Amino acid sequence: MSNNDLEALSVNTIRTLCMDAVQAANSGHPGTPMGIAPVAYTLWQRFLRFDPADPIWPNRDRFVLSEGHASTLLWSLLHLTGVRAVDPDYEVLGRPAVTLDDLRTFRQLGSHCPGHPEYRWTSGVEATTGPLGQGVATSVGMAIAGQWLAARYNRDDFTMFDFDVYAMAGDGCMMEGISSEAASLAAHQGLSNLCWIYDSNRVTIEGHTDITFTEDVAARFIGYGWNVTTVADANDLDAVARALHTFKTENERPTLIVVHSHIGYGSPVEDTPKAHGAPFGVEGVKSTKRFLGMPEDKDFFVPDGVYEHFAAGIGARGREARTSWEARFEAYRTTHPELADELERIQRRDLPEGWESALPTFPADPKGIAGRDSSGQVLNALAQAVPWVLGGSADLSPSTKTNLTFSGAGDFQADDRSGRNLHYGIREHAAAAITNGMALTKLRSYWSGFLIFSDYARGAIRLSALMEIPVVHIFTHDSIGVGEDGPTHQPVEQLASLRAMPGLLVFRPADANEVVETWRVVAALRHEPAVLVLSRQALPTLDRSETGAASGVARGAYVLVDAADGKPDVILLATGSEVQLALAARDELAAEGLAARVVSMPCWELFDRQPKEYRDSVIPPGVRARVAIEQAATLGWDRYVGDGGAVVGMHTFGASAPLKMLLTKFGFTPEKVTQVARECVAAGREQA
Repeated sequence: MSNNDLEALSVNTIRTLCMDAVQAANSGHPGTPMGIAPVAYTLWQRFLRFDPADPIWPNRDRFVLSEGHASTLLWSLLHLTGVRAVDPDYEVLGRPAVTLDDLRTFRQLGSHCPGHPEYRWTSGVEATTGPLGQGVATSVGMAIAGQWLAARYNRDDFTMFDFDVYAMAGDGCMMEGISSEAASLAAHQGLSNLCWIYDSNRVTIEGHTDITFTEDVAARFIGYGWNVTTVADANDLDAVARALHTFKTENERPTLIVVHSHIGYGSPVEDTPKAHGAPFGVEGVKSTKRFLGMPEDKDFFVPDGVYEHFAAGIGARGREARTSWEARFEAYRTTHPELADELERIQRRDLPEGWESALPTFPADPKGIAGRDSSGQVLNALAQAVPWVLGGSADLSPSTKTNLTFSGAGDFQADDRSGRNLHYGIREHAAAAITNGMALTKLRSYWSGFLIFSDYARGAIRLSALMEIPVVHIFTHDSIGVGEDGPTHQPVEQLASLRAMPGLLVFRPADANEVVETWRVVAALRHEPAVLVLSRQALPTLDRSETGAASGVARGAYVLVDAADGKPDVILLATGSEVQLALAARDELAAEGLAARVVSMPCWELFDRQPKEYRDSVIPPGVRARVAIEQAATLGWDRYVGDGGAVVGMHTFGASAPLKMLLTKFGFTPEKVTQVARECVAAGREQA
């Protein structure tokens, strides 16, 4: 069989596997993967530097399927190329990542072929890409990480990093605003190792894109500053290859390849939204297979020679690239042992020995320091101890205090890839997604903004939790304490919404040393993202000789100050700046003869994981008078205060006024907390 015949057979095998998987599930999108299959084939078989036998070797090219509804395309490629499975400890297993049985159980419980690509679930998936636009934005972070790794670790005699990043996107990705944010930044940064392949099939769920999307995408990207090339027919493998060669020779700009394809190409099924988002049906599948010259009575059929063809292409090329890199790394380890040690730690998500000794301790100070300022000091100390910590802000580093200011930190720009400060511009959603991409490349990445603008980034924050990657989302200006900026800038519901997200640790520390302990926990995370919620206003630094140790942060909540005999009449629960309010109320209650315990609760999620014995020791079930205090929506506090308690919180949006006036208006005063606590105690005694 000629090579051209093998190529055509391989493309059609991808198509029929996609059709069969969707038909077996009676769910999914067969048209898109069928239409773009020749492009994906050409990329993987002729260009992608990826070893199926070791899908996590550090210098592999990355492929991100941003149009995640076409997941059968990726599952078919992972199966046909023989990608091996990888376990959570980053060990390559002997079994395939995707078997034919997995394809047969597409979209079914437990299958390694879910409805959209899921990172950490199936080897060979570089990023979870459900919501459209997320994949392409995440790929920008991967490209930035590749450039940074090359700048830090390459030496004249050793090229350790030069990987490329490919993302396949559809019309929906191009419509989403996050792709515009990310594309703009990618052009500014001149990420020449980044290639987006735009599958322009002009069909979405509602119909032809003419009803909503008539812009000239190529012109838009030229305006951004991208290198743009077009392939008129997705089935022209040589034209696709020429476009990819154009990308490989571009040294100053990211590349967009606009590919014109047809939904369900090769199928006699009508080109309609139904063909985009629904199975073809049994007869439709059979007639399509006849049209393609494939056996109509065989499902999940892989013809002779197809596996071997992929093995001789991407398999052999990837194996050669990977083994050459490994040999180079062994020599690198001898010549540059400290850098080699860093690279191995990065891949394992380990930290350098002794990193914790770099963390500062803050002396007691009644005037105190803002949470954002103490965090900035800790972050700078941590980043000096861990050279692969880097990140930035959405144009707010002077306010969020996330700029790395030590000597040599520098700014990451097109003329200096070694800089560790990233400037995302006013692009919160892209900033979060790009940070995800950096974390997926194993760097310890963070980004920052105001808490109120976490709403703009929520999609990417959610994906960091879904992917279980240790991104640090830093948010300042955490409450109505923002003051005169008013309700548009005063977060109220954001804490509750972030706490509602599974797999996300949300910290709101009460003073500088709680900030230190928060960073101690967060820096060591390997499979969880964290949100740091920090104050703009100064918070008194507590005298820890008179209170519980700040190390209690690691358990989520702890007794800060107890009743003299350890038997409180009322428990005051608080986070962040409101811990000081709880302490002041405790003093007032004591003057009235009521004993109060103050509990600092910087991280609900960690507290909920503690053994029941510990949780009961902090919040004894027998003490039903409990008052929670937080300048945020009250949702969620009921499970801690119970039916005998109360919450002093926000029930409306804020207002524009000086801070002290706002605290009085909304009831965040010692007098108000004392009153509520007194009423809870009295109600409990009446019921007794």
